[in-house]
Amino acid sequence: MSNSYDIIDHTYDAVVVGAGGAGLRATLGMTAAGLKTACITKVFPTRSHTVAAQGGIGASLGNMAEDSWQWHMYDTVKGSDWLGDQDAIEYMCREAVPAVHELEHFGVPFSRTAEGKIYQRPFGGHMRNYGEAPVQRACAAADRTGHAILHTLYQQSLKHDAEFFVEYFALDLILDDDGTCRGVVAWNLDDGTIHRFRAQTTVLATGGYGRAYFSCTSAHTCTGDGNGMAARIGLPLQDHEFIQFHPTGMYGSGCLITEGARGEGGYLTNSEGERFMERYAPTAKDLASRDVVSRAMTVEIREGRGVGGGNDHIFLHLEHLGGDLLNQRLPGITESAKIFTGVDASRDPIPVLPTVHYNMGGIPTNFHGEVLRPTAEDPDAVQPGLMAIGECACASVHGANRLGTNSLLDIVVFGRAAALKAKEIFTPGATQKPLPKDSADRALGRLDRLRHANGSRLTADIRLDLQRTMQRDAAVFRTSDSLKEGVENVDRVAATLPDIKVNDRSLIWNSDLVEALELENLMACAKASIVSAEARKESRGAHAHEDFPNRDDENWMKHSLAWIDDDGKVSLTYRPVHTWTLTDEVDYIEPKERVY
Repeated sequence: MSNSYDIIDHTYDAVVVGAGGAGLRATLGMTAAGLKTACITKVFPTRSHTVAAQGGIGASLGNMAEDSWQWHMYDTVKGSDWLGDQDAIEYMCREAVPAVHELEHFGVPFSRTAEGKIYQRPFGGHMRNYGEAPVQRACAAADRTGHAILHTLYQQSLKHDAEFFVEYFALDLILDDDGTCRGVVAWNLDDGTIHRFRAQTTVLATGGYGRAYFSCTSAHTCTGDGNGMAARIGLPLQDHEFIQFHPTGMYGSGCLITEGARGEGGYLTNSEGERFMERYAPTAKDLASRDVVSRAMTVEIREGRGVGGGNDHIFLHLEHLGGDLLNQRLPGITESAKIFTGVDASRDPIPVLPTVHYNMGGIPTNFHGEVLRPTAEDPDAVQPGLMAIGECACASVHGANRLGTNSLLDIVVFGRAAALKAKEIFTPGATQKPLPKDSADRALGRLDRLRHANGSRLTADIRLDLQRTMQRDAAVFRTSDSLKEGVENVDRVAATLPDIKVNDRSLIWNSDLVEALELENLMACAKASIVSAEARKESRGAHAHEDFPNRDDENWMKHSLAWIDDDGKVSLTYRPVHTWTLTDEVDYIEPKERVY
């Protein structure tokens, strides 16, 4: 197969796939450490999905009120519904303050208090004194925090002379005969050439797979590419059943309205004008964690208290905050609300509906960013030569439900952690042995198969079938019947993949072929999600199983591992949750009832 395509070879110390916040922070850190680093990205770096993050990055700076990283850790463990690994959570929350100060020094233009300190706003699930009351912990750059961080990290990466391969689509990972990851094969969309990157370490930072659903806040580029590549080399996908619905997607379009809107004083009402969250979360109210608010909204709609002609959505009120505050602290969503819903947020409520937002699961890693290949004897065994960070990875700091602001924190902290680990274990310029002669065959075989696919079904039609199936059968609330049907329905959609039709046979800017390749990645993610969900007989975090309404720590406090074979069949194993901390500064937080 490799003889059919001209291949351009590259050798680097490190190759990072993805140029969102996680990929850029790793690229910056590895380049600054002296490692020759390439960053491969299918979109221009500042178009990566981190640019859409709005409300803030969590860190216990204490600029607005007393705070501590121990409180932040408690909130994260509680938010995860005790499925998060507490060693990784401690690491993230301890590193949050220096990580934000580092971003400030890099040049992130945070909003400021009158004293000139970084402005912080309240966010869902973030509380003071171990759940007592909401605390202001989200460090914000108005409502464009991800945009500010992404641009700053890109500028810093350029300052350190990182090498970017922009608009290259990563096809597959390269494995050595002994199972070590040796690099990646990528396709240059601009001129149609194939590139083989050899490296001491390959870092997957490819983002989430929100586009497996019909309605989501994710960019169209969020297609689980890293997850698909990992599954195809025989690695498991961990905790894919836990998919977060954001409470406030704009009704109709699914575009995100940051939780920061409620942090600034916004609130939700039903058709009776009632602020209903007081019934579901008496203490945190509208600032309860996202899974709690999303389920409350869904219950209100199911019980006939939705608003609008179809009684099928909820109102978010910001009009009482006034135009000046909205323009100062929430300018982006004020503009977006007008464009996508036709509402002037300073005068009228915004129609909202829970929408798929974040994937808690992903490629299993430790808190250094090293990918795991778990075995029965060693559930923390490391996959040589491969790292994963950001939303495509599962450290697991988010467990069954992620707190708002912890995603931006995750990408910065673990992007830096991966760079530190790479600096520790790899030598700049070290000699690398030759790649196996057939190292590109798997990737090129897949590319060639889809490039010449001449079935009867268009990529868009198969993708729509998948998205509608996931939206219906793996939604905010799940039942044994819906999940069982979901497994069968996803299998039925997957069975149509061999009948795919790609009209464009070229290699230059062939978006038809790109979408077909992305669809295979989405299918792997969806299969892992629905099979893992059907097997989990409990309710925990974002996995709300109506036939098993309680959390079952005795039987289900464990990570799901979905292994996908070459025929697309999914088999499940499990690995234990880490019930220890890194230091004696904090004790293991024992499970208890999760209420807000």
